[in-house]
Order: sequence, then C-alpha cells, then structure tokens
Amino acid sequence: MRSTSVLIPAYNEAERIAATLVGVRSLPVSEVIVVDDGSHDATASVALSYGARVITLPQNVGKGGAIQHALTEVRGEILLLLDADLGNSARHALALLTPLYSGQTDMTVAAFAKRQRPGGGIGLTVGLARWSISLITGQSLSAPLSGQRALRSDDLRRLLPLPRDFGFEVGLTIKALKMGLSITEIPLPLEHRVTGRSLRDILHRGRQFCQICRVIIRSQQFASH
Repeated sequence: MRSTSVLIPAYNEAERIAATLVGVRSLPVSEVIVVDDGSHDATASVALSYGARVITLPQNVGKGGAIQHALTEVRGEILLLLDADLGNSARHALALLTPLYSGQTDMTVAAFAKRQRPGGGIGLTVGLARWSISLITGQSLSAPLSGQRALRSDDLRRLLPLPRDFGFEVGLTIKALKMGLSITEIPLPLEHRVTGRSLRDILHRGRQFCQICRVIIRSQQFASH
C-alpha cells in the first residue's frame, strides 16, 4: 500500500481537533500532520497530545496558505486533506483513499450526505463555485468547496501556487481539471461544526464568498490568454 499522509489545517479548533484525530487513527496512514495556523487557543497542544506532528505558524495565513506551507514536510505519496472540525466522522475518509490506491482516479472529493451537510446558508457560494467551475472547465462538481480530498502529493505540488485563503478548493479544482487530472466525488457521512446566523458567521461567509470570487475572476482571466 502506498504511503499516506494526512494534513489538517487548524485555526482555533481545540474543542474539535481531538475527536477528529481519534477518527483519523483508524485510517491506514503513515503520518498525521496538523498545521496550527496561528491559533489563539490550545489547538497545537491538544493535537500533540493525540499523537499528531504539529507545524505551528506564528500568525494566521489562511487555510490554503497553511496547507502549502506544510507541503514541504509531507512524506507520503498520497495526501489526504481533512478539515479539523470533522470529529469522529473523519474515520469515513478511508473511502477517499481506496480509489487513489487502485489508480482509479487522480483526486477524490467528499460530498457530504444531504442530511448531514453543514447549515448556515452557504448555498449562494456553493452555487457560484459550481457554475464557475463548469463554465471554466466544462465539468460539473456537486461539492466544489469540500475540503476533504485525496490526491498524490506530487500532483498537488505541480498545481502550486494556489490561493492561500478560502478560495483554495476552487482554485485547486480548476487547476487540476485544466491540467487533465480526473476528479471523483464520493458521498460520505461526514459532519462539520454547523455555522449559525450570528453577525460573526455572516461576516465569515461574506469573506468566503469574496475570496472565491477573486479566484474565479483570476481563473477566467488566465483562461482567456
């Protein structure tokens, strides 16, 4: 079996990272790396106590930035990207690895089961991402913003540079498809922490929307040249 690394970017996830790492323990992986992206809580110490290798960044650089910073430390041939707030549902990520091991596809993406999709009204952002990816690449994905993905480490390195913020997944998807990599979506019963409708949550989704818009505009400009 090919060597596999798990890479988990985390920002202020001390409450959920332990359960996520417990779920990851059941996976056939050779290393688990948590990137503490400038957290102000005990994310790093909790991750260490659960056996993860921790890379601590002095300040927050964004999800995509954290992943790209840690990529030089990744040893596995296959790379599994997971969000820090999956809890014990992370154990289901095995289904993302199997098609990579057998060579059936170049990248797998987890599509959350409908009854367990995160709340919080991000439908507009998802719709924008779906439409734009289809327009730019001619291919359709149901879960373009999913951070749960598996691919060969060298393939991810070939796709750099990528957006450093929440546009990471959209940028990764567009570049991968334009490079000719195949992407397979796999429905999985994964669970995120549900976001609400507080001002903080609304502002967070607004930033996410704007960051994804920037990635789409840049991708279209690149495609037109």
